Parts: sequence; structure tokens; C-alpha cells
Amino acid sequence: MMRPSPAPLLAICLALAAGLTSSAVSALDSDRNAPIQVEADRLDLDDRAGTAVYTGDVRIQQGSMILTGNRVEIQRNDQGELSMATATGERAYLEQKPSPEEPVVKGWGRKVVYHVAERRIELIDQAELHKANDTFDGAYLEYFLDRRVVQARSSADGVDGTQRIRMTLEPENQSNQ
Repeated sequence: MMRPSPAPLLAICLALAAGLTSSAVSALDSDRNAPIQVEADRLDLDDRAGTAVYTGDVRIQQGSMILTGNRVEIQRNDQGELSMATATGERAYLEQKPSPEEPVVKGWGRKVVYHVAERRIELIDQAELHKANDTFDGAYLEYFLDRRVVQARSSADGVDGTQRIRMTLEPENQSNQ
């Protein structure tokens, strides 16, 4: 079996580090300084295009941020910073802790797209979002980490048919009870 040269692997690791450690990405200050851990069965890197495609039970973690899928594609901008991460699979997954005082936000879908600069998550096809004790389900869910905004749709491009939107909102704890 032919092993890939360490130079391209080092380049993508440095690109991931540059992108994931920018202040726009990390919800927690500790995330910014955490090591990036990537596990996959295969990596296909295109430095000129600014893409890296990981396949085979992919898991990427930095601090509180975890992204998993059967396939994860990382795209960099012209400055070499991570601009978008797209995970696909039967149950692609993303989680991140928005701030120290908030619980972890968890999202699933057949496709999960993380728009780094906007801190926006798209969950597509059999989408599911857990935010504290509140849950949202549908064909398409969009969540803005900083603004705490959820948008849901029963249909979306690339989704066969419709998937009704369902949500469960837990009442705030009441101290009088």
C-alpha cells in the first residue's frame, strides 16, 4: 500500500488549524487553543482548490466542536482559513458549545453544512436539532449559533418529498413549583 507524502497531510492540518482557531469559529475561548484531531479511512487533498475530502467514518474534533460523517469535505478561502465543512452520511453529526453558560447544541442530518464565518449550521434531510431540552425535526433546519435563531422547512432541495416540522419546547424552570 502506498502511503501519502507527509507534506500534503501537514498542509491540510495547518489549514485546519488556521481555520478552526480563528475567533469567528470557536464558540469557547478554550476551543481556539485545543488541538485538532482528525480520524478517517482516507484523505484526498487538493491544495490548489483549497479542499480536503475525508472518507470512511470521519471524526473531526477541536475542543467542544465535533463533526462526524461518512464523508467530510473541508473548504478553505483564499487566505487559507476554513470557510465551510460539509459532512454527509446516514446520520452526519455536528455539536458545539455556543458559550460557557449554555449547553451543547447537537445536530443531525444526512447532510450537515457548517458555514464558519457566519457560525451557521444547515441540517438537511431527516434533520434534527437539540438545543438544551428543545428539539426540532424536519427536512431542513438552519441554526445560527450566535443569534440563537432556528429556521425550519418541511421540504428542501435534494430531499425527496416532505418531512413535517416537529418541535418540542420545554418550559423554563419555574421556581414556584
